[in-house]
Amino acid sequence: MKAKEIQELIDFISNSGLAEVKIETDEFKLSIKKNAPEAQPVKVVEQAAAAPATPAPAPAATPAAESAPAPADNANYVEIKSPMIGTFYTTPNPDSDPFVSVGDSVKQGQAVCIIEAMKLFNEIESEVSGKIVKILVDNASPVEYDQPLFLVDPAG
Repeated sequence: MKAKEIQELIDFISNSGLAEVKIETDEFKLSIKKNAPEAQPVKVVEQAAAAPATPAPAPAATPAAESAPAPADNANYVEIKSPMIGTFYTTPNPDSDPFVSVGDSVKQGQAVCIIEAMKLFNEIESEVSGKIVKILVDNASPVEYDQPLFLVDPAG
């Protein structure tokens, strides 16, 4: 099985309702497992953690109050998420300019970054047109499946 075929299989599984797939032939064994159910409780835990911060003493309440408007502002933005586990890169190579920067306009299908997974460099394309508001991951940092990478203002 070629790397492109494996990537297409991973993309298919991530878009389907399947949680796990195992393929075994004479040449190789492949097991792909989706960890999507774990992503839901993490969001609930974050919301539950934010609620106790309100009754905290005045010095702790001030930072909580400052961070509270940010999620409300983010409600108008669309996240571009990582379709795989790997290493996030903002440029195609160390000597090149970044694919996108904050303030840049992107079109649906435009490459916005690269994620290296198992020594394969995969261009990640924007699923939405708009303006890049924030880059959420540092260059050359590890990323998880479904981790937000960019915030995009679709009205921009």
